[in-house]
Amino acid sequence: MLLKTARPVGIVGYGAYVPRYRIKAEEIARVWTGGNMEPPVREKSVPGLDEDTVTIALEAARNALARARIHPELIKAVWVGSESHPYAVKPTGTIVAEAIGATPYVQAGDWEFACKAGTEALQAALGLVGSGMADYALVIGADTAQGRPGDALEYTAAAGGAALIVGPAEESVAIIEASCSYVTDTPDFFRRPNKNYPNHGARFTGEPAYFHHIEMAARTLMEGMGYKPQDFSYAVFHQPNLKFPQTIARKLGFAPEQIKEGLLVGEIGNTYAASSLMGLTAILDVAKPGQRILLVSFGSGAGSDAFSILTTGKLPERQVLAPSTRAYIARRKEIDYALYVRYRRKLEME
Repeated sequence: MLLKTARPVGIVGYGAYVPRYRIKAEEIARVWTGGNMEPPVREKSVPGLDEDTVTIALEAARNALARARIHPELIKAVWVGSESHPYAVKPTGTIVAEAIGATPYVQAGDWEFACKAGTEALQAALGLVGSGMADYALVIGADTAQGRPGDALEYTAAAGGAALIVGPAEESVAIIEASCSYVTDTPDFFRRPNKNYPNHGARFTGEPAYFHHIEMAARTLMEGMGYKPQDFSYAVFHQPNLKFPQTIARKLGFAPEQIKEGLLVGEIGNTYAASSLMGLTAILDVAKPGQRILLVSFGSGAGSDAFSILTTGKLPERQVLAPSTRAYIARRKEIDYALYVRYRRKLEME
């Protein structure tokens, strides 16, 4: 059940990006409920008029490259996981690969698996690099996630991106010890063709979707490696809201201090394909050598990827080579609902 690479590999560079604009959840509640509700998060990030999944992915990729300190032409795969690719037919990956200078001899493409599209691509990158087929692969999770006006998702559906460059273990800031994937056909969340916004099957969202899949992937990984929660300094789980990751952490036996560093949803909302990866980048920004991290994603439809990650002595010198994740979170400009509607193009004008 555990997945291990043929040769040791890890993360040689990482980076994140969060758009500057923020809308408070209470502002959304003011418009739709007159303020008569308790918002699930404090605020969420909103992309500007000139931002989309490509630009977000590109900024995160450039930060990962700055930390990896390798030439872009050495990267042999550029894979972008997202729910909100700007083109229905034309990959985001080719645009990013061209922009960072990784073309023309490179694999490029897009991945889809709802919120775990980024870690799905990470699994593939581990196989590509771990087999010796390539020395470096760039994996990105990025989204400008959509939420129907007035829907519960509108309070949390946010924007952001995270990028990881997978490479040889001896060059890595963190070694990926093993992983585990757990997938079933559970219809908790979906979007039909030609629809602007997704639907969510509310009664499936917690159990048997989010909690069951994360628990099974995490427990299988830990049991297979002989680890317990106390063997990890940090843990990060997919963050659709504040309640879910805190609940699954308690269920698995993790203490609040183990998850607080990567718990970003209250500050920027649910960044979907970037959610768990962005939490990982925030942890890598502050972690010390020799600390173990549990990363568990979740994607509706449904499935989870779990990873055991061990930091190395190369981490401290790389942390300072690009802006931290929380530096992007702190850089904010508040907007009202009218500007939010304009920036997200929620009004269609003939």
